[in-house]
Amino acid sequence: MSQFAGTYSVLITPFDKDLKVDVERLRTFIDWQIEQGIHGLIPLGSTGEFLSMTDDERRLVAKTVIDQAAGRVPVLIGAGAENTNDVVRYSREAEQLGADGLMIIPPYYSCPTEDELYHHYKQVSDAVSIPIMIYNNPNAANVDMLPETVARLADIEHVAYIKESTLEITRVRDIIRLCGDKIGVFGGVLGFESYVEGAIGWVAVGSNVMPAEFADLYTAAVVEKDLDRARSVYHNILPVIDFVFGHRYVSGTKALLESMGKSVGHPRAPRLPSPPEDKAWADEIVRKLSLK
Repeated sequence: MSQFAGTYSVLITPFDKDLKVDVERLRTFIDWQIEQGIHGLIPLGSTGEFLSMTDDERRLVAKTVIDQAAGRVPVLIGAGAENTNDVVRYSREAEQLGADGLMIIPPYYSCPTEDELYHHYKQVSDAVSIPIMIYNNPNAANVDMLPETVARLADIEHVAYIKESTLEITRVRDIIRLCGDKIGVFGGVLGFESYVEGAIGWVAVGSNVMPAEFADLYTAAVVEKDLDRARSVYHNILPVIDFVFGHRYVSGTKALLESMGKSVGHPRAPRLPSPPEDKAWADEIVRKLSLK
């Protein structure tokens, strides 16, 4: 259960001017993340625009990140899909490519019941031998995995982690209370608050932009157990957290990186690049936090 811990970036996917996956820019970005001290990488999450990719592109991104990371940090591959058979296929492929684990959001259209969720994750678990991080994001998946449901899913062999992405911090407390050491809790939106409640990690969007500082929050809060320093780090990175929250998690991240001189291209449709007012906001954040 303690194999994974710390701040993991749910990676953006760089695209070139023709909106094709920019492999070289992705490799450079991975190296920068690791050099900055990030603890783990998760490509093909929502921030990575996996829903806008073909199967071949998903494989390309997964292979590129796994190969470039080269064991320096853990890589968990996002294997979400609506069809359980597709999730099994993506998960097996990720394991064959050398992934350290998987992050799997529930089917996001069918609104599965608890029994259906259990069957879904059990089928995936039976097909692989690497850890699975389930991902609770009711806004994206149209289903809310309550702590009691998580406790049931934690009995599945390879379900070992959860990314808990509601704004209800008591979820972290209750999952830990109900599951004990069966499952490691990563925060989603609420990194600092999740650490305070006992989370062992944070799957973050903003760490695409400030990997060193987002990783340092884990060090201060969990390793050093210095909440005063952790709170100071948290307040420093809050402008980025606020900016990439909500609908800006893809376009805002890419706008900030562009302002930093680390352009990763535009999002794919249906997403649009940041409008002028958001771009100006991104420029101001980069200036104030000296990110360039």
